[in-house]
Amino acid sequence: MRGDSPQLGRVVRNLADNAARHTHTQVTLTASIRDVVGNTAAICDARRGAWSPPRMSERSALGGDVLTTRTVAYCDAAHTLFAVRELTYMARRTLALAALAVAAFVPALLAPTVSAAPSPVGLAHRNTPVCSAPGPGDAACHAIRHDTVTPDGRTVPNVAPAGYGPADLQSAYKLPSMTAGGGQTVAIVDAYDDPKAESDLAVYRSHYGLAACTTANGCFRKVNQSGGTKAPRANSGWAQEISLDLDMVSAVCPNCHILLVEATSASLTNLGAAVNEAATLGATVISNSYGGAESGSDTSYDSAYFNHPGVAITASSGDNGYGVEYPAASRYVTAVGGTSLLKSTAIRGWNETVWSGAGSGCSAYDPKPSWQQDTGCTQRTVADVAAVADPNTGVAVYDSYSAGGWLVFGGTSVASPVIGSVYALAGNARTVAYGSSPYSNPGSLFDVTSGSNGSCGGIYLCTGVGGYDGPTGLGTPNGTAAF
Repeated sequence: MRGDSPQLGRVVRNLADNAARHTHTQVTLTASIRDVVGNTAAICDARRGAWSPPRMSERSALGGDVLTTRTVAYCDAAHTLFAVRELTYMARRTLALAALAVAAFVPALLAPTVSAAPSPVGLAHRNTPVCSAPGPGDAACHAIRHDTVTPDGRTVPNVAPAGYGPADLQSAYKLPSMTAGGGQTVAIVDAYDDPKAESDLAVYRSHYGLAACTTANGCFRKVNQSGGTKAPRANSGWAQEISLDLDMVSAVCPNCHILLVEATSASLTNLGAAVNEAATLGATVISNSYGGAESGSDTSYDSAYFNHPGVAITASSGDNGYGVEYPAASRYVTAVGGTSLLKSTAIRGWNETVWSGAGSGCSAYDPKPSWQQDTGCTQRTVADVAAVADPNTGVAVYDSYSAGGWLVFGGTSVASPVIGSVYALAGNARTVAYGSSPYSNPGSLFDVTSGSNGSCGGIYLCTGVGGYDGPTGLGTPNGTAAF
């Protein structure tokens, strides 16, 4: 595809069409680079899968639009080397300038081959919740997969990670991930079994240069809700949730041990039993990336399953916008809302707004904990803090059980293990009273002051404002001091 070709014009028009619907637009271009690197077979023989070459990446300001680029490389089955160029536009205007960046990627983009990835022309994005809606007394996971699809609805697989990775999350939240977290165990509680949990975790950690976390070296452990080794039946949706959770702990706290506790089903009672087992087995943090409708049973569930002094328990606030779910409503957990996270030219290097899907509001049943001082709810208010959750600004996840490799995910299922892992980096769970710590240290959070997740009369319960608000609580991590 040449820099002045009709195909390039269609790419730019497609960017403009996508930008009308998304807060940022991403297009992937693939070209053979056989003529650039010479003997590609020799290179491919020495490598397996995808990798990032010396970071052929840069950022430039074009007419006020911020453009970020990344290049990764991969080898196909015929040992031909390819380069994949991702161009992400962090605004909706002057998109014609995309032509300049596209044309600059390897002269004339060389000759596309039949093995190259599909053309970006006509591609779109689709956000798909991977767990079905819960019935009474049950919960659903809060993972939303962000797929690239063709006009006829086929999913285009990612040949390499396409979402935010460990370095991005650590940068966005100013985390000491490489030096902290030793001696901490983050438990992940989910329903059903992911048969490839450990092997998929190994792929993710290896790709990003993180130390192995395996059963053999004592870093990883998988049990059922009774602590045994007989796994429940597998479920493809929850398996993706499990991969997401394990990868987020690895991204934020690579020095942490990981305990995966798989509940027999998605009932709140079985998930609660798994939470109890995680606490019994010594977890210092327990992350719960699921939720269901509130009910009159919630206060009894609080005392039966979530009252574990000295253990930091996080729970996703939900992916359906304004409204409250359980167990995020429990007064014994840290309820985690969601944001849209984008790179920025500001001093921080990142910008966050309320994600429209994050849950928030007033609990109908759970009493307000003493550390919450907002006046719009007489009962418990959701959320307490937040992290990235928008699938359009999602994270990279590896899952091979049902979905076929590298995926992009959002949902407050991302935010809960991120915040849980920040608690682990801080290492203070044993001395913190439930979710109270951020309320004692609000100045150590990034305040999210714009965006909305629904209609509540424009007040703080569904709108990002200075200080506390429902969708993002007190804000997102700025280091670990608030935890």
